[in-house]
Amino acid sequence: MNMAKWVYMFTEGNATMRNLLGGKGANLAEMTSLGLPVPQGFTVTTEACTQYYEDGRKINDEIMSQIMDAIVKLEEITGKKFGDKENPLLVSVRSGARASMPGMMDTILNLGLNEEVVETLAEASGNARWAWDCYRRFIQMYSDVVMEVGKKYFEELIDKMKEEKGVTQDVDLTAEDLKTLAGQFKAEYKEKIGADFPSDAKEQLMGAVKAVFRSWDNPRANVYRRDNDIPYSWGTAVNVQMMAFGNMGDDCGTGVAFTRDPATGENGLFGEFLTNAQGEDVVAGVRTPMHIPRWNRNSRKRSHSSKMCAKHLKHTTEICRTWSLL
Repeated sequence: MNMAKWVYMFTEGNATMRNLLGGKGANLAEMTSLGLPVPQGFTVTTEACTQYYEDGRKINDEIMSQIMDAIVKLEEITGKKFGDKENPLLVSVRSGARASMPGMMDTILNLGLNEEVVETLAEASGNARWAWDCYRRFIQMYSDVVMEVGKKYFEELIDKMKEEKGVTQDVDLTAEDLKTLAGQFKAEYKEKIGADFPSDAKEQLMGAVKAVFRSWDNPRANVYRRDNDIPYSWGTAVNVQMMAFGNMGDDCGTGVAFTRDPATGENGLFGEFLTNAQGEDVVAGVRTPMHIPRWNRNSRKRSHSSKMCAKHLKHTTEICRTWSLL
């Protein structure tokens, strides 16, 4: 009997596979097939989520094995090694149901970091602030999403640090400030959980995948599904994707983009972005985003990628938004 396929690389899917790969996974795969510059990764299917619940909220050995095989393939694609301190592969882990459920389920960024890797990144990049910013963000997200240690404990530590340093924005904290925060976050984690923050990348990954599957059944997701007639049986996919960093400085950024104005339907690129930030900063309202200049349908400046989305893909608003979330 053939083994079930629970994991698909982005190169293996397309937009018609929404029920299996979820909306985000199917559209990432479609954009990959179009040759758009999508950071590569893989999708753990909605069927794997259903199986997780059938197995008593456990990821079985077959699914786990296919996830680790996909990591090896991603290492080959990126030239980086997962869990390696010299040339580390860092990933994001996101939910992606077949029906859009914005903000209902969970995301983890910068997965694969630990105390050794962050020091290597700081030295190799010459940008210690970026490295420690990634690490403190990862500790906070993993603690909240995977281990269910409330965000408020970490937000209080950030606010205290900003007050001590006399600054109002997270971006004004220095590398040393962020390094100190990372240590405080880990101490908070140990106090709440009774164990050290995990340093093994594979342990981090499996914890994150379980957390995304678990988030399908969280209270806000259940309310949203009930209000929008989304069946519980559909499950969610999990997208594991190579990180693209918007927090490396003022020449980097993160945002949300649409190929049409979502309010009026006007044909033209529409979006908002923040410089020196990561995705959750946009949706959390930590800072006020800037608007991408609106380009009319006849503008020659309209991006090649935006036009390709509009030409080839039916659900252009959602897929182009997905592409920009890192």
